[in-house]
Amino acid sequence: MRLKDKVAIITGAASGMGASTAQLFASEGAKVVVTDLAIDQGSAVAEEITDTGGQAHFVKLDVSSEVDWRNAVSETISIYGQIDILVNSAGISGSHPDQLNTNTWDEQMNIYAKGVFLSMQAVIPIMQKAGRGSIVNISSISAFVGQAYVHMGYNAAKGAVRLATKSAAVQFAADGIRVNSVHPGIMPPMKDAMMSADPEARRIRIAAIPAQREGRVEEVAYANLFLASDEASYITGIELPVDGGYLAI
Repeated sequence: MRLKDKVAIITGAASGMGASTAQLFASEGAKVVVTDLAIDQGSAVAEEITDTGGQAHFVKLDVSSEVDWRNAVSETISIYGQIDILVNSAGISGSHPDQLNTNTWDEQMNIYAKGVFLSMQAVIPIMQKAGRGSIVNISSISAFVGQAYVHMGYNAAKGAVRLATKSAAVQFAADGIRVNSVHPGIMPPMKDAMMSADPEARRIRIAAIPAQREGRVEEVAYANLFLASDEASYITGIELPVDGGYLAI
């Protein structure tokens, strides 16, 4: 098992890429802390893992709350005694009908830029004491290119995740902590309500992908697994696209 005896906190794990990552990590031997604001869905993911012989615990977490992060880390240490892996997968839709809306800008920055910073602020001291750790931050292809169909706050926030990852990788490499980012392309279910409501717009987006299809959440989960595992022990500060070749154009 690739994550045997490791403890992993995964945000946004009630559904989508986060849930797939939690389930995969548990199948590879990790003790998984499933975190999300969606209590019923998150608890169900944790229960499914334990029902199939894995180890999991659900913690309600608002990633933009410093208090919530302190509580989540404290609860994890209380139950499992360590934190080896952090996967930041929490997210919201990047679209808004008003592309100059200030509230949307603030919301994107709170969830992505601030959320990722607070997670590392809470977890890195634990990893420093242990002398090891792996952090995987889920960014997006939107961190590399401007896009007409998302709020600019989404592009900016995902770009912040990308560079915060590199900064943390450089600053904490000597502590045995690796920090990498994964950049998914178009993934189902479509979080972008505007695009999913417009089949033609969705068709155009998929046509721009060399692989000519959307991704699958488990494809992101396997990228997360590799970067979280000891197989990637000399890899830090990288950007790993999981996008069917979109960024290669």
